[in-house]
Amino acid sequence: MTTAPRRNPDIQPSVIVISSHVVRGSVGNRAAVFALETLGFPVWALPTVILPWHPGHSRATRIVPPAEDFASLVDDLCGAPWLGEVGAVLSGYLGNARQADDVARLVGAVRRANPQAIYMCDPVIGDTGGLYVAEDIVSAIGTKLIPIADIATPNVHELACLAGAPMADTGSIIAAAETLGPARVLVTSVPAMMSGSTGNLLVSGGQSLMAEHRLIPNAPNGLGDLMAATLLARLLEGVAEEKALQMATGTVFEILARTARRGADELTLETDAQSLRTPMAMVNMRRVRSMADRK
Repeated sequence: MTTAPRRNPDIQPSVIVISSHVVRGSVGNRAAVFALETLGFPVWALPTVILPWHPGHSRATRIVPPAEDFASLVDDLCGAPWLGEVGAVLSGYLGNARQADDVARLVGAVRRANPQAIYMCDPVIGDTGGLYVAEDIVSAIGTKLIPIADIATPNVHELACLAGAPMADTGSIIAAAETLGPARVLVTSVPAMMSGSTGNLLVSGGQSLMAEHRLIPNAPNGLGDLMAATLLARLLEGVAEEKALQMATGTVFEILARTARRGADELTLETDAQSLRTPMAMVNMRRVRSMADRK
């Protein structure tokens, strides 16, 4: 019987990132992997679909691994002798509904190898323009991945879809997040109290924290991927929730603002790597009353 190697305490735990891969751009795995590795976390990157660029730019070739091949690759990872090195799994965009079963199986294997491992589910299914994945993918994420997640990171439109109800105000957003299932739910693109601003709302342990920053129009894609990965990194570092939310939000806003000033059509992560390490942007933090607070 082969004994799994013991993780070197001087090396950060590895993170398995499962999402889309684009040849050009900073979305999906390209954004998440860069953020995590910049912050010192080894990454196992598993692409669910390969694209030349984000579909928002134009229609292009889409390569989804055959279901049997993807499942076999996941089986190999489930039996990897280094699985005990993994401290977290982050899943994002899925290429088809069957991949949800494979992600769930891999999460289970990681947890058996390391019971302290975190699973963060970023349900990448839609935005202001509606859903951009098939209904069966929405259902698979909602029934197979959200229930086993420690943390979910939907935007407000994805939360409305998963909850099956409109998000009319902050109270309804908090109520939906509290009943979604995971112990921690980060809702992005939440309407902020300050005019001309947007917020990230973290609902956890009966408390709700809002991190607000100025709204920048015509933002490039990839902000959700970057936010999820950066928040996960800070939590793995042992940073307290409020500080982790503030730092992750500050990083995303700072990179977005600098990208906008350059007029770039993709997040300029490589140029702004320092914003990942030590964000300097001002973020307004406030506590929001949750349903539990009102009882």
